[in-house]
Amino acid sequence: MTKHDEDIPPLLEAGGPDLPAPSPLGHLLEPVDFTIPEGGEAASSGGMAKQILQVFVQNRLAVFGVVVIVGFLLFCFVGPLLYHTNQTNSELALQNAYQNAAPHKGNPLGTDGTGFDILGRLMFGGQTSLIVGFASAFVATLFGVIYGALSGFMGGWIDAVLMRIVDILLSIPSVFFLIVLVTVFRATEILFIFVIAFVSWLAPARLIRGETLSLREREYVQSVRVMGGSRSRIVGRHIVPNTIGTIVVFATFQIADSILLLAALGFVGLGVPPPGTDWGSMLSTGVDTALSGYWWEIYPAGLCIVLVVISFSFIGDALADALEVRSQRR
Repeated sequence: MTKHDEDIPPLLEAGGPDLPAPSPLGHLLEPVDFTIPEGGEAASSGGMAKQILQVFVQNRLAVFGVVVIVGFLLFCFVGPLLYHTNQTNSELALQNAYQNAAPHKGNPLGTDGTGFDILGRLMFGGQTSLIVGFASAFVATLFGVIYGALSGFMGGWIDAVLMRIVDILLSIPSVFFLIVLVTVFRATEILFIFVIAFVSWLAPARLIRGETLSLREREYVQSVRVMGGSRSRIVGRHIVPNTIGTIVVFATFQIADSILLLAALGFVGLGVPPPGTDWGSMLSTGVDTALSGYWWEIYPAGLCIVLVVISFSFIGDALADALEVRSQRR
């Protein structure tokens, strides 16, 4: 055996002469398991939702807004079940109460010019205002999102034509448009929902169209397109869901705007026809009677409108901040 052979370390007996010597870095070359633990995605979504809720709750004005809105919903829809008043027959109301009576034990907020109890009238009118506000905001947001997403995704001359239609409608003052439509057609609660939605879908359409122009260039959208995904699938499954934060925030503000639009129509005498009512019509009546000395009739409806609109504004601001945290995490 030569000296060169003596310097070579003996092979491991278990490995045999055909196996290489074990590498000191072998433990670093072992395969790594990249499998996502079961429930990991749900846990991530749950953690994001928890963080969004924490950011929202930290905004005390938003919490106050939620309490006010829940209180008004109970007041308008549960209150009439506990506080029974006549809100349909004016002749019966005149028989049971004094006309323009001041607040007293039987009528905590007094009565109006037709003898209706003002507290019960607030509940009755609040149902109309809240239903029209929520329903018209939903219809306007839904149609505006679909219209804007299709316009932004299609692009080209289709996008140009669809946006010019929006520009033309935006050039017409909303209140003037509402007055014309309500004057031409018979005023009903359903009509107010669709008329207010008709003048309110333009803003979300432009907003979602801008979001879509940015999202359609993302890698995952391009991948779906290369794989043969249909346009409806791309818009419905990949573009619209990624604008959900913008949609929720806009819908919240739109509820407040719809209530204000209905109040404006009621204030100029184009609200829900009698015996129905809304807060705007009550405010208009209160202004007229306040000039005659019945000052207590102007405050209830005006205070309800202010509190509800401000509460939705607080909630919308907090949702914008909370969903911004969601976007940053994504």
